[in-house]
Amino acid sequence: MNKHYAIIGGGINGLSVARQILLDFPEAKVTVFEKENKVAMHQSSHNSGVVHAGLYYEPGGLKARLCRRGAELVQQYCLENDVAYDECGKVVVALDKEELPRLDAIYKKSLANKVPDVRMLTAGEIAEVEPNCIGVSALYSPRTAIVSYGAIAEKIAEEIQRKGGTIVFGRKVSNLTEQLNKITVHFADQDHYETTFDYVVTCAGLQSDRLAANSGDIATPKIVPFFGQYYVIDENFKSHVKGLIYPVPDPKYPFLGVHFTKRIDGQMTIGPNAFISFGRENYDGKTFNLSDIYDFLTYKGFWKFSSKNMSAALRELSTVMSQTNFVAEAAKYVPSLENVSCVPATRGIRAQAMESDGSLVDDFVIRKQGNITHIRNAPSPGATSSLAIAEYIVREVMTHK
Repeated sequence: MNKHYAIIGGGINGLSVARQILLDFPEAKVTVFEKENKVAMHQSSHNSGVVHAGLYYEPGGLKARLCRRGAELVQQYCLENDVAYDECGKVVVALDKEELPRLDAIYKKSLANKVPDVRMLTAGEIAEVEPNCIGVSALYSPRTAIVSYGAIAEKIAEEIQRKGGTIVFGRKVSNLTEQLNKITVHFADQDHYETTFDYVVTCAGLQSDRLAANSGDIATPKIVPFFGQYYVIDENFKSHVKGLIYPVPDPKYPFLGVHFTKRIDGQMTIGPNAFISFGRENYDGKTFNLSDIYDFLTYKGFWKFSSKNMSAALRELSTVMSQTNFVAEAAKYVPSLENVSCVPATRGIRAQAMESDGSLVDDFVIRKQGNITHIRNAPSPGATSSLAIAEYIVREVMTHK
């Protein structure tokens, strides 16, 4: 008898898992439940659109492995499905000599992760790649690319339906229960009937911890939402930057800092900052969700994180409160854009998994509980890795009896 699979969440990870099941088990019955009225309404369409090459990740970790594989699969998928893909390249720029040891460490990681064609640039060579960028040295990744993950998600959704899978919209799942190898999916709206499945994979993004805990999995890590605001710079100045210009990550700060990111529509963005969000799905920045706020304020991990990162919070707050400060941070790398005007663009919400000791969970967390598999943490490069995460879950994590 053919098995029936449920996927909870119609973002790029959920859709990729559904697609992979249908590729590996064409006779399987697959149903995706998405609470919104279309796919990819959350993190999948509120991100930078970067196809990460695998520069930063700890060699041997899931992030490193699945990012490299994922980047290849995304490129292949875009090519085969006529989705725009721009290999615009990326430089990670050291502004002073103090940053050089950290830049060198990233270079060594990128070599260990077999990032293609990566190389170091001298101050003079930076100008050959990014004519308006300054720095003492840079790491150059010419194969780093940009896409629209929303567009990829929509294409995958079409493919799922073509292959006989079902996507059910407007169905919010509250929890799962498993008995005698059968999983019942319970819906938040009691009017809907409950349905049983053989296997379930939860890909609930910003709600991943709640769905997992409500379904009997452990309570931590918990999701603490941080927003990141991007700005689009004045169109007349977008040619000042060719591709992506990133700072060297500073271990003193939990988030990367402001950088330049070319968008697949040709616009140039700067961003994002990172600050606590008053709602897990507060994309307009004008509303707040009291239960989400209560959730992080009553989590001891949040207070431990905050006490350790006060200087980082103040740095980020300065860019949240002042667009001038925001642009000034970016202009350290491209002085010709010092006074460029910009308008708010995408506002993303990062589903940051945090342990009770205040530490941020760095690697992907995928947990199996009976015949239920939970994606508990899939931050950047989660979208880049989505097709590889799907392979990993379907072929290595799930056991198909």
